[in-house]
Amino acid sequence: MASESSFQLKKVSNETIWLESRKIAIVIIGAVLNAIALNLFLIPANVFASGFTGLAQLISNILADFTPVFLSTGILLLILNIPAIILGWIRVGKMFTVYSLLSVGFTTIALEIIPVVEVSPDILLNAVFGGVIAGVGVGFTLKWGASTGGMDIIAMILSRLNDKPVGIYFFIMNAVIILAASMLFGWEKGLYTLVTLYVSTRMIDAIHTRHEKLTAMIVTNKSSEVKKAIHEKLVRGITIVPAKGAFTDEPKEMLIMVITRYELFELERIIHKVDPYAFTNIIQTTGIFGFFRKDD
Repeated sequence: MASESSFQLKKVSNETIWLESRKIAIVIIGAVLNAIALNLFLIPANVFASGFTGLAQLISNILADFTPVFLSTGILLLILNIPAIILGWIRVGKMFTVYSLLSVGFTTIALEIIPVVEVSPDILLNAVFGGVIAGVGVGFTLKWGASTGGMDIIAMILSRLNDKPVGIYFFIMNAVIILAASMLFGWEKGLYTLVTLYVSTRMIDAIHTRHEKLTAMIVTNKSSEVKKAIHEKLVRGITIVPAKGAFTDEPKEMLIMVITRYELFELERIIHKVDPYAFTNIIQTTGIFGFFRKDD
């Protein structure tokens, strides 16, 4: 029994290490994509990105054009993120904030390493492709439980409180960047910045679908084990209904629960691990009345 228990602990430990390694890899890829979007598309076209990245661009341009001081976008991004990281540590969670800090750090490094090169002289192409690449980087980073820092953390907190798409808060908060860019560098730059923000917002919401709800109906003869495993990973209520197989007359139970699409991957992994023979039906949920935990 002791050796079996030790084997199970080792298996869980290896699985945790593998998942955390994948998350770190996603964070690094997201940071590199963000840097590529900036240095190859947005900065050469003088079009601004979303969030603190765009704010760092804006401040860098203001310092370069109106003062003798120059600070790169990467360094300013790191400085601006310090208060947001502190807020994330307090309100969102320690591990989330650690990964956010990793993301900010790798983005800063990538911005300093990747040269600023004009891929295309067409400002519209730069605005669109920069928005797409940046949105993909942010979306996947958020989907894996981290953030690119700054406004991502603030938007994540607001999304949890109000159960709305993260992209909406990005769009609202970025209005200040659009207005500032328009007044300082011309309305054309502001309009192209608006294009970038819209494209990146759509990409983020397409990938990070935390606000979308699903109903899972799990038919299993190991309901106690499945319920315990779910509650260890997800903070969700479960309704258990008696069920019986039509062909075998075997007594079973059906677990009914509502989750976010963001949690579907974790739920599938749990069910497959505890009862690979369980029958699970996933249904799109159009609305919920009653308590549904958001701050999980």
